[in-house]
Amino acid sequence: MNKFICALILSATAAIAAAAPATPPARAVMPYAMADTAVHQVASKELKRTYEIAVSLPEGYKTSTRRYPVVFVSDANYAFPLVRSLSKRVGDGGRGLEDFILVGLGYSQGDSPTFARRRDYTPGQPAETDLKPDESGRAPQFGQAEAYRRFIASEVFPLIAQRYRADMARKVFVGHSYGSLLGLHILFTDSAMFDQYIMGSPSLWYGKQHMFEREKAYAEKHRDLKARIFFAVGGQEMPSPEHPERSDMVGELKRFENILRARQYPGLRIHSRVFDGEDHLTVAPAILTHGLKWTLPARK
Repeated sequence: MNKFICALILSATAAIAAAAPATPPARAVMPYAMADTAVHQVASKELKRTYEIAVSLPEGYKTSTRRYPVVFVSDANYAFPLVRSLSKRVGDGGRGLEDFILVGLGYSQGDSPTFARRRDYTPGQPAETDLKPDESGRAPQFGQAEAYRRFIASEVFPLIAQRYRADMARKVFVGHSYGSLLGLHILFTDSAMFDQYIMGSPSLWYGKQHMFEREKAYAEKHRDLKARIFFAVGGQEMPSPEHPERSDMVGELKRFENILRARQYPGLRIHSRVFDGEDHLTVAPAILTHGLKWTLPARK
């Protein structure tokens, strides 16, 4: 190859390089933030742990003077963004629901979700003896639902009442699975703590059906149970040929509901639903959607 051709190739290569766009400078990656939301770090005096409490305000909050009902959701890592999205979409842009303040009950800092919810959402000890450690390898702890309930009542409620225009006489508890187990513990300990409950797929199997005994003990001492409860479960949450090991959560919930109805408590209102074709995980969005429509329908 002669010198002329070599020079021509080098010249063309340089021209192509000069024409190529320069590599754009790296841009800072910003953390994702939701509009009209805040996260409070609450260091519990009783529990000696710090919890993240997330709050989302309705769109008209800044321009209004009214007080809003408050929806408290357990398992906030999953449920908080989902309920927040539903609040803005149900019924054509959110018009199918009454506006509300949403509070997400987050897990304790430094603990995995599995470890925190086993400890904080369960009343009493489990009957199961072969429970696996959590994601970090820590041995599980159980049975601190009452301490966690007191934390919500004495430390979370005052925070929301002081910082926001919250109608604390209209509080809704939302739970699923172990979260509903916590809700039932609250119901039978201090039913007035919330006036409405959305409880999906409650773990009624826990502790050899511990909640059936709790309900019986409550009935022996009380003539009324003032609460509005939305119960729901997925139609596939029962044993099947493919999954014979599953608990019959459909049958357990129906039996539990029938017991409550038979008490004929004057102040108790129950609405229940089985969502066909849904399992323990896929049913959660449907329960949240229909539960919110039942507890907080649009204002007329």
